[in-house]
Amino acid sequence: MPYYQKNTLDRIEKMFWRLQTSYYRQIADLEVTAYVTKEPVPYAERFSGEEKKLEIGAVWGELFDCAWFHFTGKLPEGYDPADCSLIIDISGEGLCVDENGNPLIGITNGSAIFEAGSTRKRSVPLKYLNVKDGYVDMWMDAGCNGLFGDYASGALREANISMRLEELRSLYYDYFVLKETMEQLSEKTARYHCIQRALNKVCNIMDEYTEEEAVQARAVLKSEMEKSGGDASLTITGIGHAHIDLAWLWPIRETIRKGARTFATVDKLMDIYPEYRFGFSQPQLLFWMKLYYPDLYTRLQKRVKEGRIECQGAMWVECDTNITGEEALVRQIMQGARFWKDEFDFDIDNIWLPDVFGYSAALPQIMEKSGLKYFMTQKLSWSEHNQFPHHTFNWVGIDGTSVLVHMLPEETYNSLAGPAALHRAEEKFLDKGVSDEALMLFGVGDGGGGPGAIHLEKLARLHDVNGLPRCRQGFAKDLFARIDHDRDEYATWNGELYLEFHRGTYTTHARNKKFNRKMEQLLRELEYAASLAYVYAGKDYPTQLLDETWKEVLLYQFHDIIPGSSIKRVYDESLARYEILVEKIQDAIQEYYAAVYDGEYAINSLNFARTEYVQKDDTWYKAELPAMGAAKLLALTAADQDVTAKDGVLENEKLIVKFGENGEIVSIFDKEAQKETLEEAANKFKLYDDTDGDAWDIRIYYMEKNPKTMQLISSKFYVDGPNAAAEQTFEFGKSVLTQKVILQKNSDYVTFDTTVDWKETEKMLRTDFATCIHTDEVTCNIQYGSLKRPTHRNTSWEMTKFEVCAHKWIDLSRDDYGVALLNDCKYGYAVLENRMDINLLRSTMSPGVDADKAVHTFRYAYYPHRGNEKHALVEQKAIAFNILPVLTNGHNAAALPESFLQTDCTNVEITAVKKAEDSDRLVVRMYQTDGTESICCVTLPARVKKVSFCDLMEREAEEVPVENGAVVLKFKPFEIHTILVEM
Repeated sequence: MPYYQKNTLDRIEKMFWRLQTSYYRQIADLEVTAYVTKEPVPYAERFSGEEKKLEIGAVWGELFDCAWFHFTGKLPEGYDPADCSLIIDISGEGLCVDENGNPLIGITNGSAIFEAGSTRKRSVPLKYLNVKDGYVDMWMDAGCNGLFGDYASGALREANISMRLEELRSLYYDYFVLKETMEQLSEKTARYHCIQRALNKVCNIMDEYTEEEAVQARAVLKSEMEKSGGDASLTITGIGHAHIDLAWLWPIRETIRKGARTFATVDKLMDIYPEYRFGFSQPQLLFWMKLYYPDLYTRLQKRVKEGRIECQGAMWVECDTNITGEEALVRQIMQGARFWKDEFDFDIDNIWLPDVFGYSAALPQIMEKSGLKYFMTQKLSWSEHNQFPHHTFNWVGIDGTSVLVHMLPEETYNSLAGPAALHRAEEKFLDKGVSDEALMLFGVGDGGGGPGAIHLEKLARLHDVNGLPRCRQGFAKDLFARIDHDRDEYATWNGELYLEFHRGTYTTHARNKKFNRKMEQLLRELEYAASLAYVYAGKDYPTQLLDETWKEVLLYQFHDIIPGSSIKRVYDESLARYEILVEKIQDAIQEYYAAVYDGEYAINSLNFARTEYVQKDDTWYKAELPAMGAAKLLALTAADQDVTAKDGVLENEKLIVKFGENGEIVSIFDKEAQKETLEEAANKFKLYDDTDGDAWDIRIYYMEKNPKTMQLISSKFYVDGPNAAAEQTFEFGKSVLTQKVILQKNSDYVTFDTTVDWKETEKMLRTDFATCIHTDEVTCNIQYGSLKRPTHRNTSWEMTKFEVCAHKWIDLSRDDYGVALLNDCKYGYAVLENRMDINLLRSTMSPGVDADKAVHTFRYAYYPHRGNEKHALVEQKAIAFNILPVLTNGHNAAALPESFLQTDCTNVEITAVKKAEDSDRLVVRMYQTDGTESICCVTLPARVKKVSFCDLMEREAEEVPVENGAVVLKFKPFEIHTILVEM
């Protein structure tokens, strides 16, 4: 080796890039015609678009245009089709099809990942085509967008027939693997110098880049390629993956096509690489394949049966777990796990969420009660300030349930699967002293595409390479089972897995979030109404309607839709669909209630009695509602309207609310406790600068700059039936906010009924309440319970939780007194010391422009109370605030009990009543709400025959004794119980 050794590194690098472009030799051009449309059309209609004859460099479309491309050409004499490929680059994505229009293989114009080598897919081997007498004829369904929704140019870049030089190709991958291996080693090692010497020799051999030179060069590298003895202390299991965002920087319709391109490529590469193992997640994506690409879907089913493809993750989509509601999380798993079993005979045992923005502390119990053991992610590696301390660990949820978590130590689900990837995984694996295995997901994800030959060729050379961890391809399911044996050795993390990033997603695109909660509640209501009609009126249960609607709602809970982090088109389309779904489900609710009630009723689907004032045709009525029952509407008495509203003051029996001259609340006085609950003026509408934010992120320093406030322009005070109301209008810029502050008869909370015509850009609208409560913790409602979070900033871990997610309520309490904020559709909060701040709206410009510039309606409430949140039944108040009585005018009188179901305890909430998926029994799901042990008697319909426990997937467990038409259930803190009721 010469003494100028270091000077060869630049030479070695240049050779690498030369080799990458050396192993295809163009031998003929292709003729190209595109038939361009704005939206996709099927193969049978491929001629329907605008016809364009294309030369290289010609622009064929605009962003998200579609086209059927027709490629024709002639293979020169003397060339074997088996040695040749079409080389195609259309500045977009494409699905090549056979003569029947069935998927062959996908092409892509590239990837954002260029750390080493190119991951674009541009080669279509002629052996896949029906080449007759040397004539090439191929169709391709194309999209004028990059993998990440970007617009590259819309131009045709390459379209030719090329000969593939196999020895040069193999040399490239040998060289690639050795060069990258060397780069992971210390320059002080002998291995480093041996590899460098061999690579330098290749540079001396390669001149004309012929196959003969390649054979000589590979012989030089052979001894280094064969040096084995990888690090036995860590084994990496690699599995191909294509984390496909179901919407993000592209519309949902393009996702369907991305799926076909990706999975067609997977299928073809499996013919070439026998060791190739791939995993797909998200049943929604496979459902689309079944619907739109049945031939491809059948091939995928075959690959699963062969043991080549693994089904990953029980959820219907990789949903956001901050905002998705409790029952929806159960349905995500139920729909997903059933799909994998029914369609692929695959038993799922894991949750698979590599790219979700934080993880609810309710998930461990939901998983365990769904028969799931393992959880996989990597997103916590994105945290801004504090490094999450583990990659393999036990995660304990709010109820004490523990599941095993493995986070990808390479901290990406888009691994390039080379020596650098293995080295990074080993270097970063925080639990490598405890666990000797880790998972690697390789391929191009987010925008789809999956692995290419570049990944598989490298892995074929990396089984047991000296200087690197050992690597093998295999299923994640098997790795989870292996590392489970050492579970007692792993550390434990209690509570939520909070991502110190993407906090803006609790608020961005507020209308989608409101529709999501509304649909979750409407589906709950329909299932209850349909169960009544099924049991008492013999009416058919709306199985198909519920199944189809639930699946669509679950789709919109995908982690780039419900968080607000997709482009504008995604929300234009989802909002339109939500409106249709709401109307359809509301109509169905009325239909099923009408089947059991005769006349006008108010119906209460909650499992506690309540008195409500309801408005019908501009007239107020009173309804004394039993638990899960109904009542006739009662005319108001004078006593029902005994409230006060005068300039600046609202008053009822319990509270006095006073307003300042700018419309703010200056006092909320608890008459029963003789206590002022505010320390300073509250409910000011503050606009914070959000120019440094985007759909995902709120910057921690936003509060350092003084906010602007909306200005009061009008106000009036009046009594409307049982309501003392202040109606106020505020302005800022071109935005107008109108709010009715309502204090209802007998109510112990103040309601803020709000409408905003929001027209701001890069502003964040918030309001806050500085309460009389100083405490170290705020209690935050999440799915199936609540958790405590700090109200101070003592440490960096607490500082980063400057914005947190909660569902229906948050509460600041001492043992003697507290204050809660309730809401009907908001999720983002900031709580510091005694101040509760609610994030109402944002107006970001990236990735979607003009987010939430629209009219919004929402409600929140201020609830001061004696005792803490448990004693004050804050959860009951919040669920009643969200789920209002349903007014119906029925036409059938069924023999209904006063209450369909009753519970004798205030801290157990029934969250679902539905028909079982696979029988005529009813499913009743409930949970303990306040984190204490409880014994609850549940009174059932009189004709019950048998009651059994079941898990969340409705698999029957032990029978529950029924005595006098009731069952007695013991609950651990926050425990979920599901029972099957046979009538």
